Amino acid sequence: MDLKSGYPWWAVKNGLMRAFPVLDQDRDCDIAILGGGITGALIADHLQNAGHDVLVLEQRDIGWGSTAASTALLQYEIDTHLIDLIKQYGQADGALAYLACADAVSELGVLARELRDVGYQRADSLYLASRWRHARVLAQEHAARRDIGLKLEYLPGDAVRDRFGLNAPAALLSSQAAWVDPYRLAHRLLQRVAERGGGVFDRSAMVRLQAQPRHVLLWTEQGQRVRAKQVVVAAGYASQQWLDRKVAQNRSSYAFVTDPQDPAALDFLKRTMVWESARPYIYLRSTSDHRIVVGGEDDAVDVPARRDARVKKKAAKLATRVLELFPQLDMRPAFAWAGTFAETRDGLPFFGPHPQHGSRVHFAMAYGGNGITYSQIGAGLLRARIERRAHPLAKLFSFDRLDKR
Repeated sequence: MDLKSGYPWWAVKNGLMRAFPVLDQDRDCDIAILGGGITGALIADHLQNAGHDVLVLEQRDIGWGSTAASTALLQYEIDTHLIDLIKQYGQADGALAYLACADAVSELGVLARELRDVGYQRADSLYLASRWRHARVLAQEHAARRDIGLKLEYLPGDAVRDRFGLNAPAALLSSQAAWVDPYRLAHRLLQRVAERGGGVFDRSAMVRLQAQPRHVLLWTEQGQRVRAKQVVVAAGYASQQWLDRKVAQNRSSYAFVTDPQDPAALDFLKRTMVWESARPYIYLRSTSDHRIVVGGEDDAVDVPARRDARVKKKAAKLATRVLELFPQLDMRPAFAWAGTFAETRDGLPFFGPHPQHGSRVHFAMAYGGNGITYSQIGAGLLRARIERRAHPLAKLFSFDRLDKR
């Protein structure tokens, strides 16, 4: 599956950090993880730290799919507002989802400090009301988040202008956000897995899966067989090919990065990510070398050739929109790209077994705008499932909720 187009910044910046071997012999393991992007990397590292023998299979080079195209904003804010999640699933489950995301941002910070040099930085999150009618929604959202213990500010329009120089009807300001280099983080994690004795193999596509009562058998396109007690399918947006029933809608998102900016012109953007309440929304963040990364202009295109043809025009639209907010910046795209992502109807991920493949095959579908944050949560959730322990989000993030719609 062609997951990206153009020149994703992380791949350009880092190059091919390390080539892992191709699987060239049959292997047995406790847990086979299909996918060597950021989701598979976080899960593999977590399970190995818990004492499991893990083996990672990636069909491309490590981190070369959607991970390389990610803009890597780490937020507790889910694409679905808390007030809407509460309407769908109740106060308790809505709170669980949001608080787990907040904890995951902090956990990723701890992990980044262990690994070092992965571009992690704590940041503020400024969520702008795109229209006047959205100000009331943001006020309700502020109250709901405060009620469950999250710390944030509601800023009316005059406060947004005074503090940030932006014209917006209102905004929510939180300090519980961060950003990271997702490609570098995935590589660092999987290098650690390999150094600790785990198997990490790229250019090793799995083409057949057979779940049996005591184990799962996998075959690669080169003909090697892997026998695992459990399997985690963490193949990103290509994971749906292993399910007869579609559980999310594939879409395209567009992004670009600028050349380095004058640090003085960046002002608060050096420590603050900005996004908006419009759907689809635009979002932006800075980098350690003073570039601006901008993303958005999402559409329903799921044909790689059509997506590829739109990159330049979409980047120009994004640049125009950002210049309306920040006219002092040089928003000429240095590198522009597009990538496939998937949306679930409620903005929540899926982690766990699907009835089609039985209890030994688990899916890690960290879909939506919170992919990396969801993946961190999913690592702990899947470990609990594999070890037959309870997890507070196991039900909400399972495929069971599809039957309740």
